[in-house]
Amino acid sequence: MPLRPATEAPALTTLQPPGWKKPKGYANGMAGRGTVVMTGGLIGWDENEVLAEGFIPQVEQILRNILAVLAEAGGGPEHVARLTWYVRSVDTYRASLAELGPVYRRVMGRNFPAMALVGVADLVEPGALVEIEATAIVPDAA
Repeated sequence: MPLRPATEAPALTTLQPPGWKKPKGYANGMAGRGTVVMTGGLIGWDENEVLAEGFIPQVEQILRNILAVLAEAGGGPEHVARLTWYVRSVDTYRASLAELGPVYRRVMGRNFPAMALVGVADLVEPGALVEIEATAIVPDAA
């Protein structure tokens, strides 16, 4: 099935139950219609499989990798509905939050999808500190 470019219509709607405190940096839920795009678990290496050094550089490269895959379906950061992060150290993630926010916004803009973070004992690729899966919804052309 050939993919169609995204339209100018909003791709996603943030789902925020009444009375709930607004989350910071993520959404509780997202809804949309269109082509669903799912990435595999991507890590912080470039197109030559050279792994970035350190947690923040790996996250930045992963987000760029997600957008590269999504662009193949005509999508962008505004179409990302969900990110699932797998980190080798939740403590490293927490300690990196001040640096992480600006890096995230530089790559993804102010698009904050539903997110989950899972601490894991290890990842398949040696040296990988974080792996992220993305689900996006690219709206169908009108």
